[in-house]
Amino acid sequence: MENIKQNQGVEKSSSFLMNQADYQLVIDDFRHRVAAVCSHGPAKAVEKHRERGKLLARERIDLLVDSKTTFVELSSFAAYGQYDDAFPSAGIITGIGVVAGRECMIVANDATVKGGTYIRETIKKHVRAQEIAFKSKLPCIYLVDSGGIFLPEQANVFPDRFDFGRVFFNQARLSAEGIAQIAVVMGSCTAGGAYVPAMCDETIIVRNQGTIFIGGPPLVKAATGEEVTAEELGGGNVHTQISGVADHLADDDEHALAICRKLVAGLPKPMKQAIDLKDPVDPLYSAEDLYGYLSTDLKKPVNVKAVIEHLVDGSDFQEFKAGYGKTLITGFARIKGIPVGILGNQSFLTAESARKGAHFIQLCNQRQVPLLFLQSITGFIVGKKYEHEGIARDGAKLINAVANSTVPKITVVIGGSFGAGNYAMSGRAYDPDFLFMWPHARIAVMGGEQATGVLQNIGGSSENNSLIEQFERESTAYFSSSRLWDDGILDPADTRDILGLAFWVTLNQSVNQARYGIFRM
Repeated sequence: MENIKQNQGVEKSSSFLMNQADYQLVIDDFRHRVAAVCSHGPAKAVEKHRERGKLLARERIDLLVDSKTTFVELSSFAAYGQYDDAFPSAGIITGIGVVAGRECMIVANDATVKGGTYIRETIKKHVRAQEIAFKSKLPCIYLVDSGGIFLPEQANVFPDRFDFGRVFFNQARLSAEGIAQIAVVMGSCTAGGAYVPAMCDETIIVRNQGTIFIGGPPLVKAATGEEVTAEELGGGNVHTQISGVADHLADDDEHALAICRKLVAGLPKPMKQAIDLKDPVDPLYSAEDLYGYLSTDLKKPVNVKAVIEHLVDGSDFQEFKAGYGKTLITGFARIKGIPVGILGNQSFLTAESARKGAHFIQLCNQRQVPLLFLQSITGFIVGKKYEHEGIARDGAKLINAVANSTVPKITVVIGGSFGAGNYAMSGRAYDPDFLFMWPHARIAVMGGEQATGVLQNIGGSSENNSLIEQFERESTAYFSSSRLWDDGILDPADTRDILGLAFWVTLNQSVNQARYGIFRM
């Protein structure tokens, strides 16, 4: 700890203030973008929505969750920069909130965005929310207000394995596992979307507002010639008194959400892992001071120890193998009272740091301690000397350990995430329970300059500027989050609080003893 404090004093007197000022610009830009994607649909659509007596999707969530608790919204930037930005947040809000004292996964359609219809990213976001719920045994609450598939995109959202039908498949599997599925029908629920409430354990519908039908009035008329209103065809009275598709009739949005809270209050409480929990202790340093350690120039190394001390309880970090494999920092700490094992990149991965990381992951699995990966990695060290020494073999040890780890793991990309370093540090392909990025972070197979150099050396493209620009554009945190390669972009200052809730919900999981494949010795 003393070394860290001494380093802080030096940095604050030199580069710290410059970094802090530069990073404040990054945060200002981030907040501006967040406001844009969380503003719902066009003003006319919002006005029309309110004229119908309906609350906006985020207002519904605010009423649903317990007061003075944090709702952790996931993938706010889904579809950002795509479809001419006509689908802010992909027209759906997902996240973890506390309802009647229980952590729940909330999925809310935003009907002000193209009628709450589904594009590719909407489905990915919905399915990802269900995956998180399945793993951490979170009851699912669906605030339904959707016209189903966005028809112009039907080829991209309907037929494949993880397309629209996967939503209902997941509901069936979640219910079978005893993970409650509750729908609140607060608007349209059409075509395939009608199966969301139909597949739920219990369904609430709002009178004269919620509708459920496989085919709406225009389709019924076209198919049968029958003229019928939406309410007569599939309104609240129909489904609570005649069809039995819904179970509870509400007078308005507020009433429906109150009923939902009562239903959740009656659910059995999950059993948490028997883990050594302690009372949370605030870090010694301000969360906003993190900005002073983050450079927008990813060629500059991150002081990962300083980052760690701003995230963990009491800034107390028990380092493991401090004198060995120094390009990877490993050690034990607590976040909001929960014990965690932390792996953070100080630079590229060497053979020693890879072996150290594999050893540390085995320790955490043996002791059933959750893992936190802090990625700021250019990749594995390269060169003739290192290839001869077997860097691929040692890197494979770390990848094997990460892939077969059974304790919960959360990844935060705090800088660059390049090449196989992304994999070794529990990137998306390694199924971390959550993966977040900081606004300045980047993710790509390599940097743009390196890519152009490689292509030139093998006689490939000479369009250097074009390729560099492509890599710059496609490696940003916003490009990643738009395509749901992560679970959201975080303000570094908010990271500790979000990690606390994320690790807390992972304690609902039962952890099996890790088994490993062959380690090439």
